[in-house]
Amino acid sequence: MTPVIRFENVTRSYGDPANPDAQVVALDKVSFTINKGEFVAVTGPSGSGKSTLLHLVGLLDKPSSGKILVDGIDTSKMSDNKLARLRNQKIGFVFQQFNLLAKTAAIVNVELPLVYSGVAKLQRLQRAKEELEAVGLGDRLQNKPSQLSGGQQQRVAIARALVTGPSLLLADEPTGNLDSKTGTEILSLFDELHKKGVTIIMVTHDPNIARHANRQIIVKDGRIVS
Repeated sequence: MTPVIRFENVTRSYGDPANPDAQVVALDKVSFTINKGEFVAVTGPSGSGKSTLLHLVGLLDKPSSGKILVDGIDTSKMSDNKLARLRNQKIGFVFQQFNLLAKTAAIVNVELPLVYSGVAKLQRLQRAKEELEAVGLGDRLQNKPSQLSGGQQQRVAIARALVTGPSLLLADEPTGNLDSKTGTEILSLFDELHKKGVTIIMVTHDPNIARHANRQIIVKDGRIVS
């Protein structure tokens, strides 16, 4: 299998490196591999290190030690600009809060990552349209977020995450702001994406949601316990 994400003895600590007693270790020598096409849930209690793990997988933070490889690319010595480019190319994000531009049509929200990739306008709009159609919103292209339900806004966010053709879809509590019925619909969409071969990492505190994944990584006190 092809590794999409590999952690090799990754530690992330905060505080003064010169004073070990004042340091807080959020992740401690964590190693794991996620292969192409997997659907993995990262779960654990509050304060376990899930958010730190999410930020590191998403290249939003750097480890204090160890290596993180994305599609075989060692990111440990990359500059912030190179990390930003790699993040735009390789990772799609879906957040609990949707993070859509409030006064902007769905299709424009979805095309936005392609602007940073330098894709031409007509091509951007075509790809955004295709992704919105793929998540069942082909008739909502011009709707602004205020004209969409919570579930529809999350579908727009998923389309935006997928529009660059990333190696990995990273979802942080994607049903956290949705009622149970709508949350189930969004999880069904993730199931469909997984069947199509999309690699998914979903961070959740809910064991029932985590069961949708075909593998779970359970984090506790900064370490993988299962």
